[in-house]
Amino acid sequence: MSPLPTVLLGSMVNGRPNFMNLAFISLVCWDPPLISMGLNQRSASREAILKNREFSVNYPSADMVKVTDYCGLVSARDTDKSGLFETFYGSLRQAPMITACPLSFECKVVEVHDFKSHTCIISEIVGSHLNKDCLTDGKADPKKINPLLMTMPDNHYWTLGDVVDTAWHCGLELKKKK
Repeated sequence: MSPLPTVLLGSMVNGRPNFMNLAFISLVCWDPPLISMGLNQRSASREAILKNREFSVNYPSADMVKVTDYCGLVSARDTDKSGLFETFYGSLRQAPMITACPLSFECKVVEVHDFKSHTCIISEIVGSHLNKDCLTDGKADPKKINPLLMTMPDNHYWTLGDVVDTAWHCGLELKKKK
């Protein structure tokens, strides 16, 4: 399915903050708030997350596209990415978050499922951090967050377009006719 949200997955590798570009991520459940992500079996981030059982999900804005892409081009196995961003922590000590990202989540691992090439990790969001500049009328404003999206297999980054209509509302007149 495309486009996919592009995030920077934060974990602690060798005692230092590490960030990985990830697009295989999805909301699974609203209550409790659960996400699912697919990590390559050889990923250093995967190893760190399975060891520490906590991590962060950081939503970079479109102006962070080059550094976000870089985080997907190099591995923590041979590149120290800890100096790329100013980081902060919430309640989880193994979940470094990126100050420049408009939206960040702190997550704890709930379930792990291994497949041939990837590991599916289901996690609970235990904390969220939103830049106050990204609010409109007290609510998160996707346009202000300006998230990166990725399409595959053409491997392009995108931003959001315009609002088309309101979910669970625009079809009400059709429902009334039935």
